[in-house]
Amino acid sequence: MNDAPPFLSEADIKALAIAPDEARRAVVDTFWAAGEGRAVRAPKTALTLSPGHGFQAMAAASASAGIAVVKWIGIATVPPGGEGPGINSLIIVNDYETGKPVAVLDGNEITLIRTAALSAVAGSYLAPTDAYTLGMIGCGLQAHQHLEAFCEIRPGLNRLLAFSRSEASAVRLAEAAEARGLAGEVVSSPQDLLERADIVVSMVPASPELTPFLDARLLKRDCFVAAVDLGRAWLPESFGAFDVMATDDLAQGTHPWDANGCEVDTAEFATDLLAMCRETASQEATSSETRGRRLFCFKGSSLADLALSALAVERAWPGIIARHARIAEASKGT
Repeated sequence: MNDAPPFLSEADIKALAIAPDEARRAVVDTFWAAGEGRAVRAPKTALTLSPGHGFQAMAAASASAGIAVVKWIGIATVPPGGEGPGINSLIIVNDYETGKPVAVLDGNEITLIRTAALSAVAGSYLAPTDAYTLGMIGCGLQAHQHLEAFCEIRPGLNRLLAFSRSEASAVRLAEAAEARGLAGEVVSSPQDLLERADIVVSMVPASPELTPFLDARLLKRDCFVAAVDLGRAWLPESFGAFDVMATDDLAQGTHPWDANGCEVDTAEFATDLLAMCRETASQEATSSETRGRRLFCFKGSSLADLALSALAVERAWPGIIARHARIAEASKGT
């Protein structure tokens, strides 16, 4: 029987200090590898019990990275005023050649980093190069991670608009923005935010009580939206206001989702990050010349989990993947 693989806790992963730009580059490299056939993924498997409640499994493998990963996710609705995250996960990392477990990672911290990295990759292509105002709808941990990530790709940002059902969380986010040199402003109306922001990130959690309330028709004519909430917070009839609609991986779905977790069949994605990342890394840093309202609708990609897991494992235990590869190669000759 295999010895128990080492475990990287949330605190361990935080201590690795993975920078937003570093995470973004890792995601680009892995999506690029997938485009060349050096990384593969399986579509997300979901067991949906009710809106905001269910379980998911995501898997990917990379010959070049030398690992395979599977993330197991539990999703539950957190009531207003409740404590703890509504999404919890673990990631198992296996050696690509031998199949032996290399490590187990806290999935929540990896997910936090890789989600903002995915939005930043899309934003590096689609967000206006002259963006000045960043709007956050939902002001939890993901908002803070996205603030760091977007300040990296658009250093000209000078104002943050924060809207949340919790005024305290909006105030904390505004203060975090001010600590980075941005003007922070808590807004009382999502409509006000949509009309003023050059970049909008929506992070509204799923719940049985959720009614879509964001109208894309109110957005500025040249702007970028990262819908981390899979599109559930947006009025389905307003998706037609977007000039470009993209997702992370078309293999996982070609439509945004509504508040009930059903696909909005009147709106369809035209491209995904795999197509965008076929360009070279140097080209990746240059935003597309496309103008208009651009949407990146997050579905959740196991390729991104693979990218960040590989980065975390190598940062924690340098050379561990290479050592497993040498052992596997040596075993072939015996």
